[in-house]
Amino acid sequence: MSGKKLLLPAVGAAVLVAGGAAAYLHFKGPAKDGTTPLAIAKTIPDEAYLTAFISSDLQTWAKLDQFGTPEAKQLVSKGLQNMEKDLLAKNNINFDKDIKPWIGNGMVALLPNDGKPDEPSTLIVVNIRDKIAAMQFAGKLASQGGKSKETDYKGNKILISENNSTYATVMKDFLMVASDQKTIEAAVDTAQGAPSLASKPGAEGVLSKGVDIPNAIAQVYLLDYSEAAQKLMNISDQEATPPVNLKELKKVQSMVAGIGVDNEGLRMKASVVMSPDAPKFEYQPVPGKVVAQFPAETIAMISGGNISRIWAQATQQAKSDPTTEQALNTARESVKSANFDLDKDIFGWMDGEFGLAIVPSDRGILAQVGVGGVMVFDTSDRKTAEATFAKLDEYAKSNAMLVQQRDVQGKKVTEWSSPMVPGALLGHGWLDNDSLFVALGGPMVEVATAKPSQALDSSNNFKASVGSLPKQNLGYFYLDMDKTMTLVNRFAAMSQSSIPPESAAVLNSIKGIGMTSTQINASTGEVDMLLALKKTK
Repeated sequence: MSGKKLLLPAVGAAVLVAGGAAAYLHFKGPAKDGTTPLAIAKTIPDEAYLTAFISSDLQTWAKLDQFGTPEAKQLVSKGLQNMEKDLLAKNNINFDKDIKPWIGNGMVALLPNDGKPDEPSTLIVVNIRDKIAAMQFAGKLASQGGKSKETDYKGNKILISENNSTYATVMKDFLMVASDQKTIEAAVDTAQGAPSLASKPGAEGVLSKGVDIPNAIAQVYLLDYSEAAQKLMNISDQEATPPVNLKELKKVQSMVAGIGVDNEGLRMKASVVMSPDAPKFEYQPVPGKVVAQFPAETIAMISGGNISRIWAQATQQAKSDPTTEQALNTARESVKSANFDLDKDIFGWMDGEFGLAIVPSDRGILAQVGVGGVMVFDTSDRKTAEATFAKLDEYAKSNAMLVQQRDVQGKKVTEWSSPMVPGALLGHGWLDNDSLFVALGGPMVEVATAKPSQALDSSNNFKASVGSLPKQNLGYFYLDMDKTMTLVNRFAAMSQSSIPPESAAVLNSIKGIGMTSTQINASTGEVDMLLALKKTK
């Protein structure tokens, strides 16, 4: 059984045995402060390679009630009801009445399982915030006569489920539940002073800070990223990590990810710290002006900048890795055969901001697919860019393409077309002195050259999807889900297939997706993502 499959049974068993284990306590006074990730991590053995902190703040969780279509809410409600039925109802337990009053913040940890690398040991630690309520719950369980066994470890009683699949105990103000005896004993040792996750070098700072995200409901910590990634690959039944990939993994020191409730939906954020000896890249925030080149009806868009600098840095770093350098040299030789210099002609002039967009269209050559593409590149080296596209035009002619020029809205455009297909396949030209466009599909030439009546950056959906993300960033990714679903449904109908109702309910509850990345310093980068959800009507 994989680690993922272990989590749900472990959580269920935690609920069933918590009361019995808690009954060993002398319930005197309120629970002490053990609600922070750092406090709980002091009870997690130091060999844990992945931990997830889950908040029990009901006010924060309640903020999710403002989102969701009726279909999505019904789907979620049904799922929760089935889970409660499977785990609780058969034991006459009601989550809201019996468990919610005493259960506090918690942490789930994955630990190595000796002899079973594809099946991790699972440890769940939950803060008991109301001992009296926990004692009442324990009494209810005891009155039902549930079967279990007891054992003693270093003066601490451990409750074992009837089928030996779950081990639970209470240490201080924490309920601990593990999937095996060795793990629960390690948790007891840790609570009594053995090395903990919080005692690992650098862990205290990471656990104390986490990621800065509003109304956080969960955070995931990989304090040793390469170790965690390797073990997670083993869990997913992937082959052993090749030496090259392992070397790449070790460039990342740690990662923390969190999820919270934004005014527009679910906000996710990941912070990555690179190893001290990892290559350092110089990043510069992009102006963000290219977004205004695209119309409000854009389906998807990605933007960024400084491709030439990133390419130069990457090729320089590749010199220390023979395999990567060989791959780059192969790519150079491939484009050289077509009379192009990969470093100069393709990437050398891309030193400004860029944007790539997918735009709906039902005209001409795009009528069947329903979309076309527009790319915009800002450059300070127009001469090289013009020389590159002159070579591309000649290459197209040598491959039986018809290359012609025409004037579109006062701009000179070069178009490629095929004698076998009506309409232009591609067009390119200059929007101003330093902005080059490439249009995929003839109708997109008009889209690229015209100033949109409403620009993408002023559309309500775009602002809802990226408005709360950092403004000083390295570029955006944006997806309009409604327009995407229209396209998906169109292709599904053409192929005489359909989207499963459950999947459609979830996707139709999303307005849009926004994502961006920022560089905090030479070794720390962050990725922010917002899942903009439709508000409940």
